[in-house]
Amino acid sequence: MESYPEDVKAIAAAGHDLGNHSENHKQMSQLSADECREEIQKVHDKVKKLTGKDMILFRPPYGDYNDTLIETANELGYHVIQWDVDSLDWKDYGADAILSKVLEHEHLGNGSIILMHNGAKYTKDALEQIITGLQDKGFEIVPISELIYKENYEMDHEGRQFVNQS
Repeated sequence: MESYPEDVKAIAAAGHDLGNHSENHKQMSQLSADECREEIQKVHDKVKKLTGKDMILFRPPYGDYNDTLIETANELGYHVIQWDVDSLDWKDYGADAILSKVLEHEHLGNGSIILMHNGAKYTKDALEQIITGLQDKGFEIVPISELIYKENYEMDHEGRQFVNQS
């Protein structure tokens, strides 16, 4: 955010979700509630000052979370999200590998959240083809804030949400 503030403003102005990923990319399950709060709130305050928007989505680094993080994030007004399709784009295998990993992933289905990294070498090259490929398979791309349950749900170990039946 500090390196590309104009990009963050443009993303927000275009109506896209902005998500929090922590201040220092730490293993969140190893932190106290106060440390979790600080990691989340520092980024929140910077984005709010830059864009005027309050974020509500938090994806913990490495997908690493525990009850302390979930409870702390919820207290701050955040919904903790995971993913169920990993593009493995950070491994820099190439655009074709990213494309096949996503479009042929065993978990790809309605409600899937795909993990991709904007700084990975080949992600930009693969993105348009991934979007087209998903649409060709009949999927609609929506912001995560429209996709997730925000109350009365549980999340399994693969990052999928389910309506709480109890």
